[in-house]
Amino acid sequence: MVGDDPARLGLVASLARPGGNLTGINVFNAELAAKRLELLREVVPGAKRVAVLVSPADAVLTEPQLKAVNAAAPAMGLQIQVLNADNSAEIGAAFEAIGRDRPDAIFVATSPFLNGRRVQLTQLASFHRLPAIYSVRDCAEVGGLMSYGSDLVDGYRQIGVYAGRILKGAMPSDLPVVQSTKFELVVNLSTAKMLGFSVPDKLLVAADEVIE
Repeated sequence: MVGDDPARLGLVASLARPGGNLTGINVFNAELAAKRLELLREVVPGAKRVAVLVSPADAVLTEPQLKAVNAAAPAMGLQIQVLNADNSAEIGAAFEAIGRDRPDAIFVATSPFLNGRRVQLTQLASFHRLPAIYSVRDCAEVGGLMSYGSDLVDGYRQIGVYAGRILKGAMPSDLPVVQSTKFELVVNLSTAKMLGFSVPDKLLVAADEVIE
């Protein structure tokens, strides 16, 4: 499972014909970054400045997301402030800067490190009373305002299917890379109410899960 185009990363020759001994599933990250920013903008229509928190140590995931966000922001009338964090202390420092600069919202990029610090991130966003969007539903489940990303449960199911086929003799090079087709929007309505934000009805209707 990979969060960016495995062909672009040089992991496979192409999605249709991977070659070598690798295949799997692309759950998308950079491709969904602009959509996440759009969803955040819908919750905070008056937003002008958005803090984007990234993990620069994971450049393979971070750089495509930043490129997508920077490309999408001008059309939404948004200015982007990039903040870096590769450990817990740096997350704290990033939120100190957020507290001083008071952006209108927070966009948390996806990376294994940031996903793993979801409790710290959601608690700090709530402490500063700022709306934030994340890529994995786990963040919304522990108090984050909202998340949008690939359905990872479906991704793991597909991995299991491919593992079974390989165990039965299929060659990885003959199994095309699967791309996620199921995406989920999770909204934590309790957090929205606590922060004083009204989530548009169309988002609540479109959400795969609303936590109350």
